[in-house]
Amino acid sequence: MIEAKNLNLWYGDFQAIHNINMSIEKNKVTAFIGPSGCGKSTFLRALNRMHEVIEGAKVGGEIIVDGKNIYGSNVDPVNVRHKIGMVFQKPNPFPTMSIYENVAAGLRLNGIRNRKKLDEVVEKCLIQAGLFDEVKDRLNKNAMGLSGGQQQRLCIARTLAVEPSVILMDEPTSALDPISTQKVEELVMELKKKYTIIMVTHNMQQAARVSDYTAFFLLGEMVEFDETETIFTNPRDKRTEDYISGRFG
Repeated sequence: MIEAKNLNLWYGDFQAIHNINMSIEKNKVTAFIGPSGCGKSTFLRALNRMHEVIEGAKVGGEIIVDGKNIYGSNVDPVNVRHKIGMVFQKPNPFPTMSIYENVAAGLRLNGIRNRKKLDEVVEKCLIQAGLFDEVKDRLNKNAMGLSGGQQQRLCIARTLAVEPSVILMDEPTSALDPISTQKVEELVMELKKKYTIIMVTHNMQQAARVSDYTAFFLLGEMVEFDETETIFTNPRDKRTEDYISGRFG
């Protein structure tokens, strides 16, 4: 579904990622692992052009999504981000909005005003995010009253509302407690039936639990990419083995 071809990315004169080539399968969970500063989050953001919000960022190469280069001259990055949604490390609900309006925000931006349609989509997305039963009696309350784990699932529901085909997750559980982390992991396993999910994680046990494929990044390069079981039990590259076994990182 997604193919990176000779992808390089710079922030000013600093090259953050080097010549990445990979194909990401539809309806699978792909995890990016590696030490801090190795380029995995930068590459994740390049997959929906989110890195462009940083001044001086530039890309060489291609990212093909459903046969089309998202870096083509006639491609609107806003449309790319509708198709390829992002869930960030720290839950970021809109602080002045209710739970309902957080989910409906993207729909309203897309011109949907029909209340019945909004109600249907908000409920559906909250159910998909495993949150509806917890919040159905307080949809008009401020979203900041939710726990951290609930806020993160609300952000996932907000992402689902604009009907992406791909969901990017940048360490989505690193700020959460173990119970909330488990709920998000269970949600990821359920969502992959409908969506393609790409996740950056520092938690190798999490990568082993939820992902079908894993890519190991080091110093801006993708060292190894394979089925998760292979990466964790029989890696080809000694650097991958050293990282997974805790010799560095």
